[in-house]
Amino acid sequence: MPAISQPSAPAAVRAPSWSVGGHTVRRIDETALPAATGPWLLPGATTDVVTRTPWLRPDFADEAGVLRLASHSFAVEADGLRILVDTGIGNGKQRANPAWHNLNSDYVARLTAAGIAPETVDLVVLTHIHTDHVGWNTRLEGESWVPTFPNARYLTSRTEWDYWAGVEMEAARRQMFQDSVHPVRDAGLFDLVDVADDGTGIAPGVRLLPAPGHTPGQVTVELSSQGERALISGDSIHHPVQMGHPDLCSCVDIAPEIAARTRRRMLDSLAGTSTLLLGSHFPPPTAGRVRREGDAYRLAPTAPEGATVRG
Repeated sequence: MPAISQPSAPAAVRAPSWSVGGHTVRRIDETALPAATGPWLLPGATTDVVTRTPWLRPDFADEAGVLRLASHSFAVEADGLRILVDTGIGNGKQRANPAWHNLNSDYVARLTAAGIAPETVDLVVLTHIHTDHVGWNTRLEGESWVPTFPNARYLTSRTEWDYWAGVEMEAARRQMFQDSVHPVRDAGLFDLVDVADDGTGIAPGVRLLPAPGHTPGQVTVELSSQGERALISGDSIHHPVQMGHPDLCSCVDIAPEIAARTRRRMLDSLAGTSTLLLGSHFPPPTAGRVRREGDAYRLAPTAPEGATVRG
């Protein structure tokens, strides 16, 4: 993991949003990830690889070929339900990654400013159980970690839970479960979902789709309404460079070959369609349509409502 100093929390801004038929998706920013994250997370994304993928600049990489990555959640309003997809790194957590250790961001203030106070969240969907996707499951109250979203059901796939329940975890991962997963389960708010091969609905116009490889039980989140569709990627794609190079895997993929097959299958299904892809670690503009480029793909960015894409 990159030995770098902790990034400062970003200044509060209006949450970027996209419409998917009658659904609204808002990006709730936590923090930009440090420049050292790219070489650690995606070691195959060398400067040469990035510079040979010119459409990544200027949004997804800088002129020197350094990847831009971010930590954020997606807040979905669908048929009266408020659904939060992944919960980031969290504040005040003891973490092995220096960039995540004892973070102090304004995430909850951003969420509330977007009109979604924590107590109004109905569902929290965890695409998988990794440290940077479950952190705001809980907040510190006195000396105890308590659910941040006390009126929500927290969902993850049964396959994901069963995998982690059956492996020997290192100390850092056990710590993450202790402060960010077990308190929610102990509060009776944690639900496991059996995700079918063709997906499983969890709310009107909201389905979980299996996306194994990064973790065995990872899911993506499909949104559909009024003939429009969007897909929240989870970590099936960490960065758009993996669209130009679909076989490029993350250092933390549990099953890299399966992850690459999942990614190609997903990109192939999206290419040339109007489906909006929302990247769980993509920096602004974060969303776009998938287009074919030779035997690979590219992202055609879609600006949030009221904004424009550089180009």
